[in-house]
Amino acid sequence: QVQLVESGGGLVQAGDSLRLSCVVSGRALSSYTMGWFRQAPGKEREFVAAISWSGTRYANSVKGRFTISRDNAKNTVYLQMNSLKAEDTAVYYCAADQTRYRLWVEYHQEEKYDYWGQGTQVTVSS
Repeated sequence: QVQLVESGGGLVQAGDSLRLSCVVSGRALSSYTMGWFRQAPGKEREFVAAISWSGTRYANSVKGRFTISRDNAKNTVYLQMNSLKAEDTAVYYCAADQTRYRLWVEYHQEEKYDYWGQGTQVTVSS
């Protein structure tokens, strides 16, 4: 059974950095496209970033501040978040998509992902 476990969230001040981690167990990380999504209070879950065999993709709101990366040897995907803003406050989820070939626009769609972690809270105080 595939499991995703996020960690690294916390309470930080605006301008600070955090690195989220997501460990995948049950199957090799290299089998998946990995995505990060987030959900702020009272809002729908939204796409943040994705990494596939062909590259990376970011939401406009985080482009230039966040970096997604993966270490297949450690079965871990990361989200480095710099220059955090109060509006980045949310529960962050990692997700795995086992379909190898997709249009990049599809990676923005949470229904395309097969497995999800439980989420980690990120709170940015202004």
